[in-house]
Amino acid sequence: MEFSELIKTATVENVLLSCAGLPAVRGTLCITSHHLLLSSCPGGDVELWLLIRNVDAVEKRLTGSSGTITLRCKDLKVLQLEIPGMEECLNIASSIEALSSVDSVMMMYPFFYRPPSLKLEEGWHQFPLEQYFQQISSQVMLRSSQPLTGPNRRRCREDETLLGTILDEGERGFIIDTRSAQAAKQARMTGGGTEPKSSYPQWRRLHRPLERGRPLQESFAKLVEACSDPSLSMDRWLGRLESSRWLSHVKAALSTACLAAQCMDREEATVLVHGAEGTDTTLLVTALAQVILDPSCRTLAGFQGLLEREWIQAGHPFHLRCAHSAYSHARLKQEAPLFLLFLDCVWQLSRQFPFSLEFGERLLLSLFDNAYASAYGTFLCNNEKERSLCKVKESTHSLWAWLNRPEEQQKLLNPLYSHNALVIWPSVEPQSIQLWQGLFLRWIRPSQHLDEAWAEIQRLVEENNAPAKESTGNRLSQSLSDPTAGVS
Repeated sequence: MEFSELIKTATVENVLLSCAGLPAVRGTLCITSHHLLLSSCPGGDVELWLLIRNVDAVEKRLTGSSGTITLRCKDLKVLQLEIPGMEECLNIASSIEALSSVDSVMMMYPFFYRPPSLKLEEGWHQFPLEQYFQQISSQVMLRSSQPLTGPNRRRCREDETLLGTILDEGERGFIIDTRSAQAAKQARMTGGGTEPKSSYPQWRRLHRPLERGRPLQESFAKLVEACSDPSLSMDRWLGRLESSRWLSHVKAALSTACLAAQCMDREEATVLVHGAEGTDTTLLVTALAQVILDPSCRTLAGFQGLLEREWIQAGHPFHLRCAHSAYSHARLKQEAPLFLLFLDCVWQLSRQFPFSLEFGERLLLSLFDNAYASAYGTFLCNNEKERSLCKVKESTHSLWAWLNRPEEQQKLLNPLYSHNALVIWPSVEPQSIQLWQGLFLRWIRPSQHLDEAWAEIQRLVEENNAPAKESTGNRLSQSLSDPTAGVS
């Protein structure tokens, strides 16, 4: 397939670009194999440089001899293009839809992107697993898929022996199953199941059901729809927020991660986490528990290493789960914003413990953007086998290489960070779980005041070269959660 076959009209003059919060710009629109460009007239400045893979939904409206195209992006931005000429409008919309739907991994932009400042091999081997596993303590957190007991309650002697040898005589471990007891029981009919008590006598099974798949995707879509509607009254807004159930999913994920962390820290017990396949809610819980327990996972480098081993190398199917964002009309069964839910939970931790994470919100936003549409190969494919077959590490650049360049790294750091060797126990009370405004309202409400405040904080910290007091940090984090607070 040639990209030129998908582009029906490559260039259109006199196109008006509109975006919430920004002045409208008129210019020349150009479609390339991977980007949508708009250069303003007459200066020729590039006003829009949009990766077409970032387009989640294309809506078109024809009026007379012209038309309007609304582009709803995976990063939740909404753009509007007013295009003169009905045929041009239809051709542009068709071209964007075709290019944004290319599903072949090796035709995606990371395989063509060659920034002069990076080398292809840079960043791919930055976080070796062997180095991490040499550092683990006597309490161990394990993850796996479900046991395949099936309707006949098959046993696996090797698995029973393996889990038995992990525990000393008299010790007990905890199995945290991210499915309900009923769902786990039903899984036996399709070949799955749970660990029977008789075969695993030293292990206690705890069920903590977490949503995944379509319910979670619909929750995400409902929340974004509510955030995008400026006409809502207070009562309707609160009702829509509650009915989306997104904050309930955040609370459930944090609660389950805290349970796993408590079993290890307070019970000094080994923990095994699994759901069904072990590549979705399992990774959500194990990754969050490590952020709570391990201060090294709260550093910039440690957090990147955590993502590499607990999400990427552990086989979270990014290509399937992040095929579409909140706006797409195609609701595929395999889509689910599990990784976004994890990032939201980490943001909740950073808000409750403003000194304890070395990185700030900008890193979390960058990870969200790149998981759904990226110039880098880090989140491509569904597992290591697919990445090997597509030669991702040989043919694309690593996101870590870009983020760890000194000039980029400086933008990601939390100026209030002070090393905290303690376990951080988040509050999961409903009053403590807040909407991540920096993501869900990113393109709706201007962040100028917040950006200016953080820039000033960073300047003051650098000038004084001393950590701020915890009380000051608490006041700052509370006021900075609303960039318009105190502004009249």
